[in-house]
Amino acid sequence: MIVMSIAGVDPSGGAGIFADLKTFQAIGAYGTGIVTALTSQNPYEFFSTQPVSPEYIEEQIDSVMDAYDVEFIKTGMLYSPEIIKLVAEKVKEYDLKAVVDPVMVATSGGNLTKEDIADAFNKYLLPKSILTTPNISEAEKLSGININNKEDAIKATELIDCNCFITGGHLDGINVININNEITVKKQDLIETENLHGSGCNLSSAITAYLAKENSLIDSCFKAMDYVYDGIKNGNYGTLIAKI
Repeated sequence: MIVMSIAGVDPSGGAGIFADLKTFQAIGAYGTGIVTALTSQNPYEFFSTQPVSPEYIEEQIDSVMDAYDVEFIKTGMLYSPEIIKLVAEKVKEYDLKAVVDPVMVATSGGNLTKEDIADAFNKYLLPKSILTTPNISEAEKLSGININNKEDAIKATELIDCNCFITGGHLDGINVININNEITVKKQDLIETENLHGSGCNLSSAITAYLAKENSLIDSCFKAMDYVYDGIKNGNYGTLIAKI
């Protein structure tokens, strides 16, 4: 099975497309990658972003789709409303099943977007996608409400126009999943560690890979949670990689 990541490049390899490709391969899917932006960052500090033009992003997507039968994709750093709109158009054109990680801020600090892009996600991409995986901060921007507890997170999933998986790293380990208006709450123990860089990227790419392996959406979410948890627990170098 062949899957696709549409995201930015993290030169340290812990997040973005490089992390997505590692996760795809670890789970047993062949990964392709569409570059939306270059960044200068590492697990501890963010420096700058150099976006790719929407025209070149479109050419990359078309070139891959000309050669491969891709059904499932994940999106990460999309940088601007123009890029989000383009990706939404391509999702519709190729009938792609998209898992959207609505990336806005790097774990290491630093704005990964040109401006507030929550409105563009809500208008263009989320209604055409099968799942979005925001953290608490991203879910607040997408839903327009403050999230302080489990009940707030459940309400936020109901306000977002897409199946939604709000990750619990900033909510005492409480993950809230809303698929077809069915709420699932699953708590995980928090781990004291610096191995968090790329956790959101790895979660969304793991879900995508498990979907490509014919798991249901909810089972893909559960398996991806376990995959990322193991990476956080056993990672090295401040990022989600297995111990050597």
